[in-house]
Amino acid sequence: MVMVLQERSANEVLERGPLSEIRVAGRSLVPTAVFDTYWRFAAARQKVYEARLAGGEGPFTDDSILQRYRFTNCFRAADRVSQDLIGDVIYRGDQRWEEVFFRTLLFKIFNKTSTWRLLEAALGEVRWDTYDYRAFDRVLSRAFAGGQRLYSAAYIVPPPQLGEERKHQNHLRLLEIMMAADAPQRVLSAPTLQDAYQVLLGFPAIGPFLAYQFVTDLNYAAEMPFSEMDFVVAGPGARDGIRKCFGRAADGIEADVIRYMADTQDEHFARLGLAFAGLRGRPLHLIDCQNLFCEVDKYARVAHPDIAGISGRSRIKQTYRQQAHAMPAWFPPKWRLNGPSGQ
Repeated sequence: MVMVLQERSANEVLERGPLSEIRVAGRSLVPTAVFDTYWRFAAARQKVYEARLAGGEGPFTDDSILQRYRFTNCFRAADRVSQDLIGDVIYRGDQRWEEVFFRTLLFKIFNKTSTWRLLEAALGEVRWDTYDYRAFDRVLSRAFAGGQRLYSAAYIVPPPQLGEERKHQNHLRLLEIMMAADAPQRVLSAPTLQDAYQVLLGFPAIGPFLAYQFVTDLNYAAEMPFSEMDFVVAGPGARDGIRKCFGRAADGIEADVIRYMADTQDEHFARLGLAFAGLRGRPLHLIDCQNLFCEVDKYARVAHPDIAGISGRSRIKQTYRQQAHAMPAWFPPKWRLNGPSGQ
């Protein structure tokens, strides 16, 4: 078994050891060793992020698993693709909500910055009020024919069956349907984050996981008023991680487990003697805890190979490659994390 290597600072408290049981949604859950690994992984991964922001060549951790394999940041908004979305898509360009909605979903359907850059380079400013299916399709089809990958491998985006030959063509048609159905205003006028999610869930090929990811992305925008503590949907990777932490006893209450993690984070970081200051003081929110379960599922394939999840996957596919360019760190101004000049 591979153990997490964690540096201690002088102000960290003495570790008090594992828990024998926790209570979530009226159930008694018995944590496995992966439960404490979840918190250790979060602390170690956040230190890597902070060290990279501070500069230097690395390695940024003594943890051999973190050194070898690629894991997303603890905070979803801090990941590079989210940073590109927030700074270069949502908050750049026409700030009318209809345009922000269109840009956000167009970017997130592909979830690949190079595809967005391709459209910008060929078409100029990407706008709904000047949208032309033929022009967008021409750019994307040419790139596809040339062997360029249009979609990220981060998660599967199934193609809607809307009569076109290519996946990207059907996704363009899906966006047209959403705009024609007044999805931007319906999402914006929803009374809760869950109601906004339900609007997106009603469109072809947008299942629960994608609808939650998309509504989270839209919620970065200034117009969207919701907290990331309002609502959560556990994706397949998170369910795998939860299974590894608690076994089958947590089946069916995954959203409650994620909320438990967010609500009790300070207690568990303190219990394990881990320093975790959050994202410029912002604690882990539901979307972050959901994502951490996905990452711990992967991490546990090496650190705890004897503890099974749901999928049965035993390897981590993506290895770590140090980025040559600097990490951006600019967040939705409504979060008030950017300092006096970037509120």
